[in-house]
Amino acid sequence: MPTTAADVVEVLHLLTCVGASPRLSGGWGVDALHGQQTREHRDVDVAVDAGRLDACVEVLQRNGFVVTTDWLPVRVELSDHVAGRHVDLHPLHFAPDGRAWQAGLDDIRFDYPADAWCEGSVGGTGVRCLSARMQRELHAGYELRDVDRHDLRLLEDTPVRRGQAP
Repeated sequence: MPTTAADVVEVLHLLTCVGASPRLSGGWGVDALHGQQTREHRDVDVAVDAGRLDACVEVLQRNGFVVTTDWLPVRVELSDHVAGRHVDLHPLHFAPDGRAWQAGLDDIRFDYPADAWCEGSVGGTGVRCLSARMQRELHAGYELRDVDRHDLRLLEDTPVRRGQAP
């Protein structure tokens, strides 16, 4: 069962309530830039404040999710098998100036400039999401799937959004 826009809005609300500063990335992040859903999504990728990760996991567990993949410090996926929802949390370490970094596999580190984030919309709700420029950068270095190629085609035509450097 795919993750819906309503699921995304609910998850972002839960994560906001625990002070995690959630920001969409991945396929839902691309769709947020366009303000509409353009394809089905198995999961929702959400960057969260690493200092609030435990609170994120706890609030999702209280709402029917269980940890299904633990690749910390890189990512942790939680699934609600009854509703068919999946949330992939990516812990980010934020600096006071808005820059952030994320651990990667094999001691790789991903750096995010302060302008990596912009405003988007999911289901008519305003959300923070990864900029088109950063989405394109993160779609490099691995074998692309059909959904990745779809997202990259959309990113070619993505206008600059409020809160994003050109």
